[in-house]
Amino acid sequence: MNQFVIAPLLVALCTAILTLLTRRFGRTQRALSLLGSLGYVAAVAWLVTSVYPGGTAVYHLGDWVAPYGIVLVADSLSAFMLAISAVVTLPALVYATRHISAFGQKVSFHPLFHLMVVGVTGSFLTGDIFNLFVWFEVMLLSSYVLVVFYSGPEQTTATLRYVVLNLAGSAVMLLAIGGLYATTGTLNMADMAHRLANAQQYGVHVAPVLGLTALLFAVFMVKAGAVPFHWWVPDAYAAAPAPVSAVLAGVVKKVGVYAVIRLYFTVFAAAPLTELALPGDTVLGFFGVVLLAIAVLSILFGGLSAVGQRELDRLLAYSSISQVGFILVALAAAALRPEFAAVGIAAALVYSLTHALAKSLLFLLSGLIEDATGTARLDELGGLARQSPVVAGAFLVGGLGLVGIPPLVGFFGKFLVFDALVQTDVVVGLAAALVGAILTVAYVSSAWNRGFWGESSAAVEGWNADPVQVACVVVLALSVVAAGVGFNPILEFARAGADAALDRAAYVSAVLEHGGGAA
Repeated sequence: MNQFVIAPLLVALCTAILTLLTRRFGRTQRALSLLGSLGYVAAVAWLVTSVYPGGTAVYHLGDWVAPYGIVLVADSLSAFMLAISAVVTLPALVYATRHISAFGQKVSFHPLFHLMVVGVTGSFLTGDIFNLFVWFEVMLLSSYVLVVFYSGPEQTTATLRYVVLNLAGSAVMLLAIGGLYATTGTLNMADMAHRLANAQQYGVHVAPVLGLTALLFAVFMVKAGAVPFHWWVPDAYAAAPAPVSAVLAGVVKKVGVYAVIRLYFTVFAAAPLTELALPGDTVLGFFGVVLLAIAVLSILFGGLSAVGQRELDRLLAYSSISQVGFILVALAAAALRPEFAAVGIAAALVYSLTHALAKSLLFLLSGLIEDATGTARLDELGGLARQSPVVAGAFLVGGLGLVGIPPLVGFFGKFLVFDALVQTDVVVGLAAALVGAILTVAYVSSAWNRGFWGESSAAVEGWNADPVQVACVVVLALSVVAAGVGFNPILEFARAGADAALDRAAYVSAVLEHGGGAA
């Protein structure tokens, strides 16, 4: 009985529909939205306990067997990413009920928010590449409206850039998927992995696969907001409402990261490309070099850009570019040295959780500060530590979480990334990570000294914070601490996720055992 696989998706979809139908009744809509978000957390928890540590559950929609029907697949990797989504979206939604105007909530916010969660959830669970595209589009269409939610000139400009780049990416993704179908004869991920591993048996020409997967890779880097596909990130994050920015940075970015892990380590790594004389003679060897270059550029560009920012939300946006570089550099190490792939993927997963918790906390804090003072410009703030020690303490926890100070979860994320780079002897990545760590200290210190220390400014003297918003950031701050103090289960979960990504045979067997695709 694998019905639990579809539970998170159904909960999020039903919540989106119900909040749309009840938009005339604001209080009822908010109650259903919050209840649905709690239900989503419960459904994800049910799924996690069902597949962790080593299980793989498959749900065949309409009882059409793979590789011909649509399948949803849950294992420790997808469960880990869904857990990140659940942990971030609930406090973000509670925060939004006090941050977004009553009119904005009633008209469109709640259905759009839950549809974005639907797209994220479907992306983590889908078992075929075409439906990965479909779920990407569900996620992106709702996020377009949420970025332009305030409808001002800044939001319109940011959304236009966001839409144009992602529409181009979607067209390229669809083209690549069509090419892969023509080349391999299947869209099912497990079946594609099996056919690529047995290319001669199935008459698959693997050389075109490299070019097509390169197109897909570029699309995933757009979704992750990595350099050189980053230019939509600062404007979109600054323009969107704070809870939307928190989910975009904490969850939506991780969809691109998940797609890279699932497709390039589970599926495309099966393709034999020895005749092309690639680095390491594998798809992973080739993309490991590309990942390393993108990761290094993201770490350095994002960190340097964040140091000089005058507005807190833009500082956090550039910081997100740098922090996703830490995730990608761990994956680059895993790709370049396959014998240490499990170490690199586990480090990337832990750092994804670190970034999701800390960055979501900081974006919510940015919105809270702007609501309470009327500004998020650092040169117009000052003395926040004295005015609101609780908010200042939450910011300090989030900032130190990004820096990587023990016992916060960020320390373990940083440590595991550095450990993976040392074990794999990726010197360039290690040097970039060291510089990025120093830059993180610099921009977190700058934000703290300018916004929270010193004499209180006129804006801070009029401090008027919403207690529910404060409670949300406190909960996230406590989660950063708790995840560090009780880190061992998280590490084991991440290792199980890495094993699931690398155990191609188990994935193929679980998906195709009733479909005959691996005969």
